[in-house]
Amino acid sequence: MLSPTHNEDKIMSAEDRLKAVAKNVEGKAQELSGKVTGNPEDEAAGKAKQVEAKARHTVENVKDDVKKAID
Repeated sequence: MLSPTHNEDKIMSAEDRLKAVAKNVEGKAQELSGKVTGNPEDEAAGKAKQVEAKARHTVENVKDDVKKAID
């Protein structure tokens, strides 16, 4: 299997980062909804989504650092 080109790597990374941003926004909205409605389960689920988004960003940062070290 051929490895992706440098531009494809950038596109994939941008898509992954966009997904992480979307997950963070979704989490913030769900957390706020839980606070407003008094639903602690929604609030906790929203916080969990934000943690997941932060982890995704960390993964992308590590991938970028590895790519820079290789180049």
